[in-house]
Amino acid sequence: MDRSIAVRTPESIAFSYELAGLGSRFLAIAIDLAIQIGLTVALFWTAIGLSANAVAFEVPRWSRSAGIAAVAFVLFAIYFGYFILFEAFWNGQTPGKRLLGIRVVRDRGMPLDLTSSFVRNVVRTVEFSLGFYAIAAVSTLLSSENKRLGDYAAGTIVVRDARSEAPRYAAERAEDAWIDSESRALIERFLARRDALSSDRRATIAAELASRVRPHVASDVAALDDEALLERVT
Repeated sequence: MDRSIAVRTPESIAFSYELAGLGSRFLAIAIDLAIQIGLTVALFWTAIGLSANAVAFEVPRWSRSAGIAAVAFVLFAIYFGYFILFEAFWNGQTPGKRLLGIRVVRDRGMPLDLTSSFVRNVVRTVEFSLGFYAIAAVSTLLSSENKRLGDYAAGTIVVRDARSEAPRYAAERAEDAWIDSESRALIERFLARRDALSSDRRATIAAELASRVRPHVASDVAALDDEALLERVT
């Protein structure tokens, strides 16, 4: 079931998100799991090939042990680091979430950070091991914000990506064509009130807003400092 949630930022800007439903979330997980299995199969056959060559060419035992350790590390990265790194550094999305048009954000609507991504995905491993996400499904259905246990622990929600919808305004320049009305309102509000903020608060908000923008603009624009970047895209 899809639901909406109202969010009020520290700058007193209110906007709403459409929460991602159970179906889209689990279909995204299925896509990600298929990718993980594909990577595992490729790693398995690569390891077999390298092992055969190691025997044929009498590779030293220590080298083969290092190879086994490397395979174990890559497997760990595939099944544990996959969700953490994609969500933390790819705008709260994994490949599955991007295909379904959903993403993870923090409760106040700000972008997901590495700490929150780590926490929610550590809990994910527990949810996966206990009945293949059965507990996560029950939690999502019972929660008014469609939260699984990992979302409660990390303070996150999964929402439909506004940028996958039709634009709600006419962009004036190519570099800001992607910006949804929610992000634009936050940026404009910050620029109007920044002089009244303390230097620390001003820098923190500018950095959070710029993190929404920087991955999606041209490299020369992305190289600007936080406030200059925000000024450029408004």
